[in-house]
Amino acid sequence: MPKIKKNLDKLKHPNSRKTLSLAKQIKKGEKRDQSKLGTHIKQNLIGEKIMWFKDRIPEGCSILTKEQTLELMENYLSRFDEELEQIALKNSVGQRRNRQHASREDIINITKKKEHEEFESCGLEMPDLMNAQQMQVLRNWNGELRFLQNFKLRRIAKKHLI
Repeated sequence: MPKIKKNLDKLKHPNSRKTLSLAKQIKKGEKRDQSKLGTHIKQNLIGEKIMWFKDRIPEGCSILTKEQTLELMENYLSRFDEELEQIALKNSVGQRRNRQHASREDIINITKKKEHEEFESCGLEMPDLMNAQQMQVLRNWNGELRFLQNFKLRRIAKKHLI
């Protein structure tokens, strides 16, 4: 990429075929980098979600029952409650009229609402904890994002667990 930009600086006419070709290459490279960044962000979010479930699986369980899975999902949906309480406490103290952590609070509320609606309707995407093979993969996972492809994520709704 730096080589392309050096060549672009040397060119004299802005509308020459060479200039347009180099500009096209630069644009293509930037689009590719942007796409890679989006993929990495998405993988990171999925990795954090799977790690959350891994940290909260009961010891000595080969698979989870529907009741245990439902309880785990409810804990997952309420994972931000403590942070919301802290924000509400900070906002109640003092005489300020504006909210101090408004953007974080709004993001949390939007996320909670979206996840709760998904859980009630089509289901939340999570690792299949009712499958012994997937549980073994989850227990052996060390948190590296390159091993995310080994997981079979499943959409689990509340109606499936009741």
